[in-house]
Formats: sequence, structure tokens, C-alpha cells
Amino acid sequence: MRLGHDRVRVRVPATSANLGPGFDALGLALAHHDVVEVRALGSAEVTVEVTGEGAGEVATDEDHLVVRALRVGLEHVGAPLTGLHLTCTNRIPHGRGMGSSAAAVVAGLLAARQLIADPAALDDATVLELATRMEGHPDNAAPALLGGVTIAWTGPAGPRASVLPVHDDVVPVVLVPDQRCATRTARGVLPATVPHADAAYTAGRAALLTHALCHRPDLLAEATSERLHQRYRAPVMEQTWSVVEALRAAGAAAVVSGAGPSVLVLERASDGDAGSRLLEAVLGPRDASGRTASGWRVLRPGLDHDGASATRFSS
Repeated sequence: MRLGHDRVRVRVPATSANLGPGFDALGLALAHHDVVEVRALGSAEVTVEVTGEGAGEVATDEDHLVVRALRVGLEHVGAPLTGLHLTCTNRIPHGRGMGSSAAAVVAGLLAARQLIADPAALDDATVLELATRMEGHPDNAAPALLGGVTIAWTGPAGPRASVLPVHDDVVPVVLVPDQRCATRTARGVLPATVPHADAAYTAGRAALLTHALCHRPDLLAEATSERLHQRYRAPVMEQTWSVVEALRAAGAAAVVSGAGPSVLVLERASDGDAGSRLLEAVLGPRDASGRTASGWRVLRPGLDHDGASATRFSS
């Protein structure tokens, strides 16, 4: 496979996985994006410029996650591993449960798709499969790629995903703390087994949640209850769990966003500013930057219904 273009721009959304009972299966795309520009070089040099989230922290060479994913895509179709220059403008917080690594992986794979002469060789099914290999599971990669709210699963044919027709009344709000929590840390505290009753309870709520998201937003608070993973993670994110419990006690559909420590709240547009008043009561008032007195940033990005996009152009 030859390269057909030498410059690509990719825009990829943040995501929130699990949504409470949909552990490793449900996820949604947020209209809060990273933008990556890729230029293929005639030399073997690889350089990465990063502004925004992760600047000064992430690798700026071949080890950068977008570069690694791009390489995986090119290798999959037998394309040459050209030198690269990347410019990354990051808005997705790192280590906060908002899918920053999945966004980087999807961005790299879509960049590879647009660099090659035949983009169909890296269709959505292939991108999801490659992203899942790198991520370990498809719950964040699926909404980052496809947009909206997705159900993802892995079967004999590999990872697959389906996009749900979400009700217009559903409004995602993300509460982002200052502290971080690595996914491996949050997963490391999960037990190897759970009581059968807890598994049955959570399965029922996951089924109810798909109905609530599509048809009955008034059921979101009850539908986001679960007994599979969040309470086990409380010791490594005590502030997060206390906020989730306080919001849920007040009737909000609040859950840990992905592996945390951010909190996702599924509000209803029809409730007006009731959600904002509740958040202020629990977190304190916000300043001009959107940060509360207790140190949380409140993001109201809305759903991204389109998923990642990529544009290719020549120098």
C-alpha cells in the first residue's frame, strides 16, 4: 500500500465509558476535542509538538501514543513507515476518565487511514479492531470513533459496536477534579469475582439504561445504579465517590466517568437549571473559569453525535 497524501488533520472527541452499570460496554462521545495535524516527511525523523493537556509530560518522539497508533495502522496495510511531524492541540484531560488514550489511538489510526492511497483498507471495523488491541477493550474507542452513545462488545468476529438513538433530553455534564487516577490503578482494586446478586442487579440496570437513554430519560437516575465496580474503586478516589453519592442521594444520575476520577452526570434538558442548582449545592459556586470552590471543573460539552473526523490535503 502506498501513501496517497502527506498531510492530515484529525479531530477526535473525549469519551465517558461505563455510564454506571454498562461496565466495559457502554460509552458516549463528548463534544470536547483533541486536534492532531500530521505531516509525512521524506526523512525518518519523528517529532511531536504538544499544546494544552499533557504538554511537557507526554513523549514527543516515536513513543507518543498517536505516533504508535499511526504506525500500527500503516503496518496493518503494509504502507511505508515514513517520518512524521505531529502538532497536537489537546483539550481532553489526561488521567481523568475521559478517554484521552482512546482518543490518541483513534486519532493515529484515522491519520493512517487518510495518509494511505486507499482509505477503505482501514474502514471503521478495522480501526475499532486495531484500537481495541491497543486499548484492551472497545468501550472508549467505539464512541470516539462513531460518536453518540455506543454499545460495544467483543465476539467471535472481533470487537463490534452499535450506536444508540439517544433521546434529545439527555445532557451529559462532566465534573473534572484536579487529581488524576491511572486506569491500571482503578482496575487493580476490582475483585476477581462478585456476588451473583450484584451481577444480576447490574445487568438489569444496564438493560434499563439503554431504554432510559433512548426513550425514558426520567429513569436515568435509577438506571445508572450498579453494584459491579464503582464502590470497589472508592478507596482510590474518595473525593469522587463522595460526590457521586451526594449527587445520587439528591436524585441525580451521577456515575464515575470511565475509570475516574471525573464524574459524569446525565441531566435532562427539560429540567432547566435544576441540574446546575444541584451541582452548586453539592460542589459550591463556580468562578468565571467554571471551577467550583471545591476544586472541580464543570464541563457542559454536549454529545458529539459524529465521532472522530479526518481531513487530508497536500502540502
